[in-house]
Amino acid sequence: MTADDDPARARRRELGAFLRARREQTTPAEVGLPGSPRRRTPGLRREELAVLAGVSTTWYTYLEQGRNVRPSGQVLAAIAGALCLTAEERTHLHSLSDPTPELTRPAAAPTTAAREQVSPEVAAIPALLHPAPAYITGATTDVLAWNEAAAQLFSSLIDHAPGATPNLARWIFLDPKAKELLVDWSAVAQTVLARLRTNAGHHPEDPRFPALAHELRTASTEADAWWPRYDIATNRSGTKQIRHPTRGLLTLTHAALTVTDAPDQVLVVYSIP
Repeated sequence: MTADDDPARARRRELGAFLRARREQTTPAEVGLPGSPRRRTPGLRREELAVLAGVSTTWYTYLEQGRNVRPSGQVLAAIAGALCLTAEERTHLHSLSDPTPELTRPAAAPTTAAREQVSPEVAAIPALLHPAPAYITGATTDVLAWNEAAAQLFSSLIDHAPGATPNLARWIFLDPKAKELLVDWSAVAQTVLARLRTNAGHHPEDPRFPALAHELRTASTEADAWWPRYDIATNRSGTKQIRHPTRGLLTLTHAALTVTDAPDQVLVVYSIP
């Protein structure tokens, strides 16, 4: 393993990327600082954030650069406060700064390009939930298991070449049929990309994430614009509106449940009125 392949180094780089993205999206007005027409960027400068967090500019710069500095919990809390991070973003910040991530994420995604595996017991669940559409996604939003109701509802997602694995993010950003089906496509797409970006941060050494991100960003202007924002998203229940081919406009409620033994895998179940 080379220095560039070191998981700890990769995690530090990911921490720096996350902090830089959040800093560049935090305006002076949000933290009570005066604005200036001469500012070349709407975000905070490093020295401004350092003052707000009570750390030196040099030390904070090292943190963004991915150098081997170890922030304490108190310092992380101060930085999170200065950046006005949400609860989800604070959790992600602490996850990235944890030197022993395997203790908090017991079932890490595979670090090869191989298809992510789902246990037979979990894979059998969608069929048990029929006629409610249900499917299971993995860390890179591969659809690992589904039932017939999901295949009918999301036919353009599930229909794929023999031997290939359906992928939720790839379908949303690269298949025009996704925009036809999803009424609130932009909101759904941003949430799915944010979840993918969050998982990529948890596994910075996994080559599947940069490969998929490159594919999405190359083919989709939206993905290319949204990926650098480093939005954070966890699995949530909610609603989606779709244009059903025979029933017209439908509002679907859905529940998203994390698989305990494999926290990157999510069971999604829909309720159709």
